[in-house]
Amino acid sequence: MDSGVLSVIALAGVLIGMTGLVVAIIALARLSHLRRSLVLLEAADGRESFLGVVARSVAEFQELRHDVADLDRVLTKTRLEVAESLRHVSVIRYDALGDLGGRYSFSAALLDDAGDGLVLTSIHGRAETRTYLKGITAGKPDIELSPEEMKAVELARGPTERKGS
Repeated sequence: MDSGVLSVIALAGVLIGMTGLVVAIIALARLSHLRRSLVLLEAADGRESFLGVVARSVAEFQELRHDVADLDRVLTKTRLEVAESLRHVSVIRYDALGDLGGRYSFSAALLDDAGDGLVLTSIHGRAETRTYLKGITAGKPDIELSPEEMKAVELARGPTERKGS
């Protein structure tokens, strides 16, 4: 073989060897970096590993999600119960018979958010006191209301309901 061809082959071999050496150095540097990263992920001196902390945090987060979902269900149920409670209340006191001072008679309206409930009226006189109870459904009475009873219902329904009436 010709010496020129041999020198080209030798030069090519040297270049390939140098390239291999550079690739090996780069691979060693990356491996060293990966080992340092792995050391950070491993447990040391009885401490919890990074992966353990992440796994525990994910489990705790899932548990919190379930707790929030449970609280949301309880809150929804509570809101429904509150809407059905007789929480809109008003009392009107008056002198029904005109012969007694002190306004001993009264009409009390007790309604829920839907306008369902009752009106309790007590008429006080010198000789006797009478009590009446009337039902309300969706803001409408089952028996005709007196002006005082209507005023008690109107006050119990609140200002937004009075505007529409």
